[in-house]
Amino acid sequence: MAEERRDGDAGTATQILDVAERLVQQQGYQGFSYADVAGELGLTKAALHYHFASKAELGEALIERYSSRFMASLDSLDQEAPDARAKLAGYVRRYVDVVRADRLCLCGMLAAEYRMLPAPMREAVVAFFEANEAWLTGVLDEGVRSGQLHLRAPADETARLLVGGLEGAMLVGRPTGDARRFEALAHRLVDELTAPAVAGRRGQAQGRAVRVPQ
Repeated sequence: MAEERRDGDAGTATQILDVAERLVQQQGYQGFSYADVAGELGLTKAALHYHFASKAELGEALIERYSSRFMASLDSLDQEAPDARAKLAGYVRRYVDVVRADRLCLCGMLAAEYRMLPAPMREAVVAFFEANEAWLTGVLDEGVRSGQLHLRAPADETARLLVGGLEGAMLVGRPTGDARRFEALAHRLVDELTAPAVAGRRGQAQGRAVRVPQ
């Protein structure tokens, strides 16, 4: 019986996280309340507080779960994608899937409200983006070493530009909700940042392909 109660508690906690995640991705952290979650699930606010004592605790749990799931998907991509180009395409696809679900990146939404978040949530949001940038830097370095990618800037800087560009494109594209348009822009961003250098452009030295020592 005790095991059944624990299973039931876990199931309820997951449902709470599922609803809260969608609300944050669509409305922002400041845009939902415990009453909204309780209303959707037919629970009392006291029941929500049993699982997550405060909204800040719920927010931390949301980021932890989202980050773990996202990074696990990148680990899978490392195993499945044959090369750096395929990994970059898979990374973009993860963003496209979010847009198609009529949502924004959870941590992107939270970043917009960064100064209003509790300190632990701020730290978790920063860690999410740092982990993404580190993964992308590794992929870009891999592509340069293989000769497949030619970067216009160092790999770590390019990774930051990719993350910032994708998150920004999500936000400014939200009024249209056009996933195909977002996907086209996202792939164009990747192509622009990883295209071979073109001689004769202004700042030719900056345009020269960046290579990692063998």
